[in-house]
Amino acid sequence: MGKNYLKYILSLLIFGSNGIIASGIGLSSTRIVLFRTITGSLFLSAVLLAGKDKPRLGEIKRQLIPSAVSGISMGLSWIFLFEAYRQSGVSTATLMYYCGPVIVMALSPFVFKERLEGGKIFGIVIVLVGMVLVNGADFLNSGLSFGMACGLLSAVLYALMIISNKKIKGISGIEITWMQLITAFVVVFLCSVFTDRSPVIISTEGFIRLLILGIVNTGLGCFLYFSSINVMPAGSVAILSYIDPLSALVFSSVFLSEHLSLQQAVGAGLILCGAAAGELLFSHRRKNRETVKNTV
Repeated sequence: MGKNYLKYILSLLIFGSNGIIASGIGLSSTRIVLFRTITGSLFLSAVLLAGKDKPRLGEIKRQLIPSAVSGISMGLSWIFLFEAYRQSGVSTATLMYYCGPVIVMALSPFVFKERLEGGKIFGIVIVLVGMVLVNGADFLNSGLSFGMACGLLSAVLYALMIISNKKIKGISGIEITWMQLITAFVVVFLCSVFTDRSPVIISTEGFIRLLILGIVNTGLGCFLYFSSINVMPAGSVAILSYIDPLSALVFSSVFLSEHLSLQQAVGAGLILCGAAAGELLFSHRRKNRETVKNTV
């Protein structure tokens, strides 16, 4: 296995541990994300400044609107995701969050003028069935809980971030993420100022976890991710990307003793398989269209 594959898989395992690391921090979701965005943006700033290729501010300025929308979406989606971790557990929140790519697929006829073919429709239906199996019992017992609402909002905002990213042209992945993190920091800072004015009280363990989440899980994770996917086949990137949610489910079971029922486990399998199949079909369709357009 090549070095780039190892870097990519390591980045996904790092991302999969986000919920585990955050579970022992003891701060509000807004403050956790605030620290994560500022630490991650500083780390990537150092990487870009130390490298040969400096940030192309002119190109970034020309892509300001989609970059800003992407960064705002990322910051808010992380706030809702980390709150969903707290309210619903890491495993359930992760599964809801990873419905984001399926939302993009469902919206592709309107946003990207893509045909919604039978395979994609099947993938969407499979994911919806999986969502019912994972959350159906809780929904019937207590209705739409706050944690479930946060998970769904994180998925919708994740989808908006993906759509915005696809509108950005001429900027590398690491430059996009750098811009996203800076924008997300500004947005989350404003949210923190207006919604969370309580004193900051954090234990030594919580502070160490916060540093790990910002430096390792955000800065280093993003660097490994974007320095590997640009030289890997798109199909391999799409298939291996589901190591992230799968590892999150395993980590939550091992370290937090979160165990899915048989019904929820079946639902989890349907969500991940449906999303993976749909994403592969979606990516393949777009790649074929771009190949045809480039040969005309």
